[in-house]
Parts: sequence; structure tokens; C-alpha cells
Amino acid sequence: MYAARVRASLRGWGGVGAMAVLCALALAFVLLLPCTQQAPQHRPARTGQAVASGVQARAEDCTPAGAQDQTLSPSSADGPTIDAIKARTGAKRKLIVGVDQNSYHWGYRNPNTQGAELEGFDIDLVHRIAQDILGDPDAVQFKAIPTSQRIPAIEDGRVDLVVRTMTITCERLSQVAFSAPYFKTGQQVLAPKSSSITGYNSTLAHKRICTAAGSTAYTKLDADKKNGTLPSSTDISTTVPNQLDCLVRLQLGEVDAVVTDGALAASQAAQDPTVELKGGAFTTEYYGVAMKKDASDLVRRVNRILVGYRASGWQASYDTWLSATLGKDSSASKPPAPRYLRTS
Repeated sequence: MYAARVRASLRGWGGVGAMAVLCALALAFVLLLPCTQQAPQHRPARTGQAVASGVQARAEDCTPAGAQDQTLSPSSADGPTIDAIKARTGAKRKLIVGVDQNSYHWGYRNPNTQGAELEGFDIDLVHRIAQDILGDPDAVQFKAIPTSQRIPAIEDGRVDLVVRTMTITCERLSQVAFSAPYFKTGQQVLAPKSSSITGYNSTLAHKRICTAAGSTAYTKLDADKKNGTLPSSTDISTTVPNQLDCLVRLQLGEVDAVVTDGALAASQAAQDPTVELKGGAFTTEYYGVAMKKDASDLVRRVNRILVGYRASGWQASYDTWLSATLGKDSSASKPPAPRYLRTS
């Protein structure tokens, strides 16, 4: 049943028309998204990577190349954060999770399913976390949050955690806590096939680039423009609340290119056959599950869940959602063996 829905969704998508449907659905379901779908049942996956032992380190020792290692060691023990989640009663006994609802194959509402169910790689992981903590993969209250609101939603207590293609960075670690990484990607350029742009290089001179506000893509472009790596004539002033809005701007001719994570860009290229990835990835980034800084018990629990998920679940989810756009060989996207260098 689940695989059939996936095949139907792949047949039903297409270019600008899909954008219109998706944006309309986003308006209809914005902010509060009660969970109604069944958790996917995936076949066993290949054995995951072993856990690497690392020296102890403090969060303030974070470096850009090692940000993904600044997390706590796995544990199944409950604590105050998990106790509070489990203490919810009745219809409110759910894990509250911030997600995207319009990132194709990651977190999106499939218009070809009854109730336009939320599906995707990130959504599969959410169900796995809910199963472990509350014993029910469907015990989830989804909240749609734009890219720029991921951290505020955590800090304000609107969500227990965020699973939304969120890159682990040192700057973000000063505001929230992250799990070990669950996906590897990198920034890439997306542009029309007819464009003269060839990648993240001098061909971006005099071009208008769109990024999501608060994204690592904008941070990279801003830094590179200041240090001269990016042509001074490149216009990076167009930022949007949600990354998908950049694709719409590109389709309307309001910008010349989009810069975002390659994993997201590949899915957008699958939606619109007139655009393509230009050049290879020019950064290395890792997605993590984000939580409150003081939610140590939840961080440790999610890390324990990820150990099992990497061994059984991750590959099946990749095969279902991402192999068509990123390739059947998932080795380039697999997270590294985790190192747990945060001690408190």
C-alpha cells in the first residue's frame, strides 16, 4: 500500500503544475498539521556504520568541520524532557515535531493520497522516533514551519524537535542541540538547463541568486561575496521564508539561479524538467535532528534511535524517496560514523 502511494505520487508530479498544487496545499495546512497517516513499514536495510569512539570535547570547541560531532552519547534512559512528553494525556499524548510540508521527497503533502498525507525521508524518521518514545509511530503532531523559523520554534517550545533538512553548524549549536547526523549533503546551484551558469563559479557574475532566509546557503554566499570568492556583481538579495519559494521565483524568471542543499535541489529538478543542477557540491553538510539545548535526555534518546535506524530503516527510506533523484548508490549521502564529543 505504501509503495503504491509512492508510485502514484511519482506519476502525479510535474513541473509548474505540481508547484501550484503544492503551494495551495501549503496554505491550506499551514502551522498545525495533525498526524493521520500510518507509519511506513520498510524492509530491513543493510548494516549501518559502526559508532566511532571520540575524545571528550566541549560545545564551545566547535569547528565548522567538526560541528556534527558536538552531540551527546546515546542512551535509552528517560529524563525530564521525555517524562513531560509521556505525561501528555488523551489526544495530546503526541510528539510535537516541526517539519516541512512542501519539500518533495523529504517532507511534503502528497495530493494523490487521501487527506494529502505527509510523506518523505524526514517524515519516516519522525515516525521512527515517535515509535520509540511513545510506542506509536502515529503519535505525532506535525507543525509546518518555514526555514527561518526552525530555531525560534524550538526555543519558544512550540515543538519538541525539528526534523527538516536542518544542517548542523557551530552557530546553530549555540542556540539549539543537535543529534548525530542522519544525512550528508552539500550546497549546489540549480538553474535552467538553458542557462550559461555552469556551477558555483565566475558564471554567477551579474546573476540573481535566491536562497532561503536563515539557511546555510545564504550564509555561505554572503561570506564568499565578502571575501571575493563570489563575483561582486552577483545579486544575493533575494531571500524567501521557504526554500521551495526559490524554485517558484526561478520559474517566474525573477531570479537566475537557486543555491540550496544538493539533496533538496535534486528533488526540485525532478519536479521541473526545465531546470538542472549546475556543477558539483561546493560544501559538505550534515542534517541533524534539532532540540532544545537543555533537552539532554531527548538528545541522547534520539541518538540511540539513530544507531538502530542507520542499521535498519535508513536505506529503505532512501530507496523509497531519494534513489530516483540522488541515485541508487546511497554511499555519498550516508552519514559518517557518529562521534559523541559533547559531554553535558
